[in-house]
Amino acid sequence: MQLFKHEDLDEDILTDLLEEINELYEASEQVLIELELKPDDNELQRSLFRSVHTIKGDLGLVNFSPLIPLLQYGEDLLDYLRKGQIKYTSNMSDLVLLIMDRVKVFVQSCIQSGQAEYDADLFARLVEQIKRITPDNQDKHERLLGEAVLILDPTIDIGLEPESNDEQPAEDAPVSIATTGIPKSATEQERIDIVFFRELMKPIEKRSMYWEGRGDRIAKLAGYINKIAGSPINEVQLAVACYMHDFGMAFMPIEVLHKQDNLEEVEFNLMRSHVYKSARLLENLSQWNEARKIVMQHHERIDGSGYPLGVKEADMCEGAKLLAILDTFDAITHARAHQGHQQRPKKKAVIEINRIAQGQFCKKWMQAFNTGMAALLTK
Repeated sequence: MQLFKHEDLDEDILTDLLEEINELYEASEQVLIELELKPDDNELQRSLFRSVHTIKGDLGLVNFSPLIPLLQYGEDLLDYLRKGQIKYTSNMSDLVLLIMDRVKVFVQSCIQSGQAEYDADLFARLVEQIKRITPDNQDKHERLLGEAVLILDPTIDIGLEPESNDEQPAEDAPVSIATTGIPKSATEQERIDIVFFRELMKPIEKRSMYWEGRGDRIAKLAGYINKIAGSPINEVQLAVACYMHDFGMAFMPIEVLHKQDNLEEVEFNLMRSHVYKSARLLENLSQWNEARKIVMQHHERIDGSGYPLGVKEADMCEGAKLLAILDTFDAITHARAHQGHQQRPKKKAVIEINRIAQGQFCKKWMQAFNTGMAALLTK
């Protein structure tokens, strides 16, 4: 590892830089999701190029030199894309977001300590890999992009078939949390539906100061834990359920949502009704029937003490058993209105969930959750 120490820069300059990078990251993530649906949309392609170009320019102004070659060749790749010389793929999406992740961590470290560690050899290998992607070798792009992704994060399951029998079989490869909540296995029509549901939830999440980003966080974590367990749940149905499980909260009075004191019985029953409202939205869409069941049961408990129907473990679908854990995990790791709620760090939240798991959560899914969180929190 190498150590970079930046020049004497005003703290406000660095803070503004990080804020802009965060904004561009969020904008780029949305663009990449839209590109999954419209991979040939030139305006989206140009927007992604501009974001990376802007970040590279900002880092050049403050002489954060270790990152410039990485961003330059990332920009060159996107230049091919916007000129129609290469095709967009999901692996390109992962690569762009992983590069931006490295940039964010680097800048954050400089803000906090005045210096940042980086792996010059890794960056050099990545640059050489990206340089191999040209308009003249279209048939090799998916593998080259996948291999570039693995340089940055060897744990990501990118679905590449091994080139020889000496390599590790794909099914034994470790998995990593995805960069978006949309499964790569989704068909074009399924992606259209998932993006629609995701966009539908955005104004609902913004209705409360405590919800924004919940759908994405839970969908990504659910996909990851499902893979840890061997993917027994249809990942596309699971993604829809993660985005739509709290849709019914849109119909709750804001004074109830933000009430700091204990809810009265009538208010508590009103809050419980969100499960029916959420499930009914999917009721007439037969292709999302499994997602509807997950949504309907995600507040049930394995001992039968949950709601709305009080069913026990044997009658719960697997997706609901997983979502019940992750919905609770997200709730206790983020702020809530109730004055008795204490936001916990992720490691403490995992410990607390294990403490309350008896009778509430499925043992099999708790084991997968613990395995996955141990990997993520020690990464």
